[in-house]
Amino acid sequence: MKRSSRARIGSAATVSVLSLALITGCGGGSDDDSKESGASKEAGSSSSSTATAAKALSAAELEKLLLATGDVTGYEAADGDDTLPKAKSEVKTDKADCAPLAHAMAGLAPGDADASVSNTLTKSPDATPSPGEEAVLNVEMTFVGLSSYDGDGAEKAVKAVSDGIAACSGGFTITAEGEKQKITKVASGKASGKGEESVAFSVGADMDGEGTATFNTEVVRVGNTVSTYYTVDFASLESGKAAPVSTAVIDAQLAKLK
Repeated sequence: MKRSSRARIGSAATVSVLSLALITGCGGGSDDDSKESGASKEAGSSSSSTATAAKALSAAELEKLLLATGDVTGYEAADGDDTLPKAKSEVKTDKADCAPLAHAMAGLAPGDADASVSNTLTKSPDATPSPGEEAVLNVEMTFVGLSSYDGDGAEKAVKAVSDGIAACSGGFTITAEGEKQKITKVASGKASGKGEESVAFSVGADMDGEGTATFNTEVVRVGNTVSTYYTVDFASLESGKAAPVSTAVIDAQLAKLK
């Protein structure tokens, strides 16, 4: 593998908080931390009276709602244990306000969740790699997280993400399993408008001194459940393009939450 490809993949894996899992085969799992910190800012209209009475789902209940293979045409689901960190303690940021953004990118719960789970949806390649093309570049993955909250916790979690977008516009640093990734900028994105409220953001990530790549994330609330989506397309990454969050994955996951 040429160095530019390896550097880009390594940086992408760090941004994804995979800690080079796609290369080394090492990885974490779904987040089961609860009641961890998260600041707040309103990301959209909500019904506080309904939210106040809401009771959180358990991790077991959330697991049943996660997408499985067959739920999204052209995608295969894998347990978060294969690719994602197990707990928020494994993902650190140098600015507290930026933690909800890093957590959303890693399939972890933004805000103080009572329970959370995660998995990975991998899109079947549109074509086999050309001769000499790196097979690992022919992969699109969407990291999906589900988290549930008592009371108005879900609204606060979305608000924390919205706050983080503004507070972290100048960038921040993620540290996961000893690997550091410099995020150079954060900007609001165009959310899908799905669910009861949604917010999207993009981050610019330093690619080991070989330029900057852009990654997109969306957070959607349905009642007292928050779903997060972070898509990495390694072929797009290598070409310098930003991969959009998979609409097919969002639609399929929200259909299971209704």
